[in-house]
Amino acid sequence: MTTYFLELLAREASAVEFEGPIVEARAQGADPATIEELEQAKVEALKVRALLRRRARREAELSALYDTAGDLAALRDLDAVLEAIVHRARQLLATDIAYMTLHDPEQGDTYMRVTDGSISAKFRALRLAMGAGLGGLVAQTATPYATADYFADARFRHKGHIDEAVKEEGLVAILGVPLRLGQRVIGVLMAANRSARPFHQEEVSLLASLAAHAAVAIDNARLLQETRNALEELSQAHRTARAHGEAVERAALAHDRMTSLVLRGGGIEDVAAVVTEVLGGSLAVLDDLGRPITGDVGELDAGVFEAAQASRALGRTVRRGDQLIASVDVGGEPLCTLVLRSDDADERILERAALVCALLLLFRRSVAEAEGRVRGELLEDLISRPDSPGLADRARRLGVDLRAPHVVVVARHGGQRERAAFWASSHATVRHGLAAGRGEEVVLLLPGVDAGGLAQRVAAELSASLHSPATAGASPARLPEASTGAPTGGSGGGAASGSGGGAAGARDVAEAYQEARRCAEALLALGRAGDGASAAELGFVGLLVGDGRDVRGFVGRVVGAVIDYDARRGTALTDTLSAYFGTGGSPSRTAEAMHIHVNTVTQRLDRIGKLLGDGWLEPERALEIQLALRLHRLGHTSSPQTVGPGPI
Repeated sequence: MTTYFLELLAREASAVEFEGPIVEARAQGADPATIEELEQAKVEALKVRALLRRRARREAELSALYDTAGDLAALRDLDAVLEAIVHRARQLLATDIAYMTLHDPEQGDTYMRVTDGSISAKFRALRLAMGAGLGGLVAQTATPYATADYFADARFRHKGHIDEAVKEEGLVAILGVPLRLGQRVIGVLMAANRSARPFHQEEVSLLASLAAHAAVAIDNARLLQETRNALEELSQAHRTARAHGEAVERAALAHDRMTSLVLRGGGIEDVAAVVTEVLGGSLAVLDDLGRPITGDVGELDAGVFEAAQASRALGRTVRRGDQLIASVDVGGEPLCTLVLRSDDADERILERAALVCALLLLFRRSVAEAEGRVRGELLEDLISRPDSPGLADRARRLGVDLRAPHVVVVARHGGQRERAAFWASSHATVRHGLAAGRGEEVVLLLPGVDAGGLAQRVAAELSASLHSPATAGASPARLPEASTGAPTGGSGGGAASGSGGGAAGARDVAEAYQEARRCAEALLALGRAGDGASAAELGFVGLLVGDGRDVRGFVGRVVGAVIDYDARRGTALTDTLSAYFGTGGSPSRTAEAMHIHVNTVTQRLDRIGKLLGDGWLEPERALEIQLALRLHRLGHTSSPQTVGPGPI
């Protein structure tokens, strides 16, 4: 019979089969001693069977641990290793499900990392607060916990959302062991059944061994990733250092070329050519007002100027789309801006080019300011000391021809003295004239005869430069060298001031300056800030501000067409116009006063309107016409050609 039990052990028979020899002996009527002996042999055989099964299981566990260690040695994918550990835990413990949670240091809880055998999406997305649920308790205490019946176990805090997920998964018996790195718990490895079952100490030890391997895998993966990151950072730093060195060398070479150009007398155009040769693309250099000095990048929108402002604030190049913008300022005021259209360019070279261009512009500005001071001193002498010797020679050296007719322009601005003076000096240099700054105004002596036109041009251009209204008055001037043979008197406004030739209708520079100032002040008083005019364009106001009191010119400009018509046709339009204004603009009372029919008055007024043009009845125009008619009547003249000053 002993041999029979050995055969059962050899073929790994089930425990029930070990009852066979005893049942057979009883059937054959064996005595009690034999039955007792067989019972004893059966018990010993079952003990051997249990020992063999434990050893087989231990062998399988050791094999699984060995395989896990091999996976760790050949670690390539952390996810694959963790999935293998969880899968082996499920197989070795013969549970329905196994899973692993890891600690989230940012949120202070644990989250589901790997599952094997799970069927619930809610369970796979579960997060456990420290101390909540069985897994939270294991993570908090760093101690293994097992429960044969999860919902009946009161050793841990039950949370509604955790219990719902566990119930949806159908779990009953759960075992959890901590994943530890030193004294720190980084997660929990768990195995669970969907029916009640106890977990033996051997199973707890096995799961703890797998958890230890998992912790090592996670730490190795972390160290490996940190090493890879460090190597990548080192490699990137090396590439960056090499690229930086090459960029610095390239920028230095470009800077040397630009410096050499400047030393050889090159200008901004030459610097721009070097930049486009080195960087490619198209380059435009803008002045302090955003106007192109060289190059063309098309129409510039507000975004470019905002980027230029940002570049000056940051002290570096700013990218806007395919444009690189580098801008330089001096004392908070923009000096120059470089706009490069290029997809990829070295910003350092563009920044150095901007500095070189800024230095060139500063040099030009310094030269212009020095020349401006010389020109300003000459203009001051022409105004205050016209008899000083050598004025003509000084003017000739500056390219100013005092023999040509000139106009004095006085421009009142809003207090931006340096900017206004720089603009006036530059404008006068280009026009071969003179300029000087005087407090809240700039004075220009420009060649020309159209005083009103020059005043309007100066007002418009200076206003644009200052971004605020500049008001300009003008008057023709008689220069010292041009005074020989010219009349000593003459009028200050009228036709001569608008289109006169040379100094014939002009005054000394000092007198012209005073009249131009009065014209500018009159414009401001009339609410025409930002406008420009001479006494001729100011109408009857010009009679008050002009030195010559050109009554004849004023009458001719305002009502000359009507007076001429009467002279040619023998009509009485002038008298009709006077009567019309004298009766308060009433055609019927005008007809009574002149003893004519009202229809005749209407016809005459229609003719007058055609001669004087549209708007002749507007208040300001009507006032000028009435004043001109009064002056004409007081002068006892019949045409503009014979109108004299008369008694005023």
